Amino acid sequence: MQMTLYSYFRSSCSWRVRAALSLKGLDYEIEAINLIKDGGQQLSEDYKKINQMAQVPALKVDDTVITQSLSIMEYLEEICPEPSLLPKTALERAKVREICLIIGSGIQPLQNLSVLQYIAKNEGNEKKLEWAKHVIEKGFEGLVSL
Repeated sequence: MQMTLYSYFRSSCSWRVRAALSLKGLDYEIEAINLIKDGGQQLSEDYKKINQMAQVPALKVDDTVITQSLSIMEYLEEICPEPSLLPKTALERAKVREICLIIGSGIQPLQNLSVLQYIAKNEGNEKKLEWAKHVIEKGFEGLVSL
């Protein structure tokens, strides 16, 4: 099995997948996709053939591409169950998934690069920073309450 991870070094989503691959000891190649250079390499037509959403990470396994960090990590867990990414009990696994979804649905997409660039362009840098701070603080408050 040949795996290639399309990744950006500052992407928290890519970082999650790299951590899972490392923990599981799986071999993979990295293909750097710079989200800033040239206006964002993820927006190129070549990369959109890999991931139509123009986001990282994407994991190519042989001839199939899996996108979205949580989907990739679930796939890795299924093909390589040990060491496990999840705790042993159902309740503990549910709590881990809850944390992942707060981050993956309630924080990250609301303060990611494309959203912040849109806000900066239409509302200015001050509003961009205000928005990012608001979203991150609200999400962290939810995490702390768990």
